[in-house]
Amino acid sequence: MDDLTHYANRPLAFFGRYIRTRRLSHAAILLAVVAAVGFSVSTQYGVKHLVDTLSQEGRSGAPWPAFYLLVFFIGADNLLWRVASWIAAYTFVHVTGDLRADLFQHLTGHAPSYFAKRLPGVLTSRITATSNAVFTIQNMFVWNVLPPCLAMVGAIAYLTTVSLGMAACLAVVSGLVAATIFHVAASGKPLHHDFADKAAVVDGEMIDVVGNIALVKAFGGLAREHRRFGATVNEELKARRRSLLYLEKLRLSHALVTIVLMLGLLAWAISLWQQRSATIGDVVLVCTLGMAVLSATRDLAVALVDVTQHMARLSEALATLLSPHELRDHPQAAALIPGGARVVFENIAFRYPEGRQVFENFSLTLEAGQRVGLVGPSGGGKSTLIALLQRFYDLDAGRILIDGQDIHRTTQASLRQAISVVPQDTALFNRSLMENIRYGRPEATDEEVWEAAIAARCRPFIQHLPRGLDTIVGDRGAKLSGGQRQRVAIARAFLKNAPILLLDEATSALDSEAEEAIREALARLMQGRTVIAIAHRLSTLRNFDRIVVLQNGRMVQDGHPESLMQIDGPYRALITQEMSRLAEQAA
Repeated sequence: MDDLTHYANRPLAFFGRYIRTRRLSHAAILLAVVAAVGFSVSTQYGVKHLVDTLSQEGRSGAPWPAFYLLVFFIGADNLLWRVASWIAAYTFVHVTGDLRADLFQHLTGHAPSYFAKRLPGVLTSRITATSNAVFTIQNMFVWNVLPPCLAMVGAIAYLTTVSLGMAACLAVVSGLVAATIFHVAASGKPLHHDFADKAAVVDGEMIDVVGNIALVKAFGGLAREHRRFGATVNEELKARRRSLLYLEKLRLSHALVTIVLMLGLLAWAISLWQQRSATIGDVVLVCTLGMAVLSATRDLAVALVDVTQHMARLSEALATLLSPHELRDHPQAAALIPGGARVVFENIAFRYPEGRQVFENFSLTLEAGQRVGLVGPSGGGKSTLIALLQRFYDLDAGRILIDGQDIHRTTQASLRQAISVVPQDTALFNRSLMENIRYGRPEATDEEVWEAAIAARCRPFIQHLPRGLDTIVGDRGAKLSGGQRQRVAIARAFLKNAPILLLDEATSALDSEAEEAIREALARLMQGRTVIAIAHRLSTLRNFDRIVVLQNGRMVQDGHPESLMQIDGPYRALITQEMSRLAEQAA
């Protein structure tokens, strides 16, 4: 997929991209519509021809050829519309599928910091809104914008057979009306944009509250959230009313122009008939074509303002969704080639965007197969160091090397493949337990998934689930306890079998009994891997090779746990604090 960011402020070019991908079917729809409109306008000429034939003196004319011609025009008109609709039913639906897939792929390519600053509900609703807007605009262009334009051209062409002056006058007036409508409709763009913005906020608010409904109810916040949501909806309703009233004023102005012009054309045609410069069929033709042209300008007016609304929503959504990715693979990025998994942080500096400085000229080397625990007070840089190793952010200075390879010059996909993570807050999909564990290695067999589950000590609770590994775990794993979710994360890491293992408070959600039961599983998981573990429960690090104490982005202690215990320093102070806390809990 090519880079979509250059379409962020070019909705028409974004449209063109999907028309080009299915150019043959779009061309077929266009040809069918052009032909259908041509036959539709020709139907009016067929009526004129039949009326002239029937009105001939002495009824000497043969009406049936004129009748058959009219039948042909009507039949071809209806048949071609059905052909266009049939092709469009496939083409336009496929376009929405292609579009959503591309936008989803682009959206998921953003760095985690992008999602931290935006409501997930707003982002997902914009993908849906973009898809719906494109589908609606395509349909409106084919059925509501293009036909009136073609009908006006065809009708004016047929009117030249009655009066060149009348045709020229109608062409000028119709052109002026269409241009005025388009200009006025475009002037209302800020109103339509405002409505699109507020509609997206409403969607985001709903998803945000529903996603945190347990928190809302726990703190008795339902009434507050209802008031907040009501205020948000009111803002959207006001914006929508302003947008709709603006369009209604435009429609009213067009209706007045239409009435005046229609009466003028009919009077002109009657005067020509009185002068014997036009037949009765010509008067009928002027009447029907005039009404067709004026109806076409009315339909065009309605369609243009509606398209303007949808284009506003599309533009707003694209500007949000198609922002450039903050993290990109280097142009010469190569796949990471894992070796012994030696990790080096070399003179790194990092500051969060619009935030505090975390590291400045920081260095740390982890030998292959070494188990290193990161400890220290909150805000010391432990989680940031793990995030930087996964390249969730780019460094301001320095390098991070894995087996001598700069991760900034390796592909992100190969880097993440070399790292397994057991996080503090385990993320699970609303899918089966089997699928959630297999996420670590999608090609794994059912037997391999079950072996990983057993290794992570998941068997006891899986046996009590209604469908075993096929049990759906609920939104974010709501049907499992915190400890069970973390065992699933450990099973996922077992299955992935990556050379680098990151443990972020991997046993924080377990009670003492469960923690002891899983300690052996974690020990097996860590064998032969380079391990970086963050832990506030320091007892989980007692068998580690090395402890690194971080404070304010600096390494204040580094050594074996037993060696650090012999020194009066931050590590021993942390151990003493933990022992005192446990003693108080036991009492």
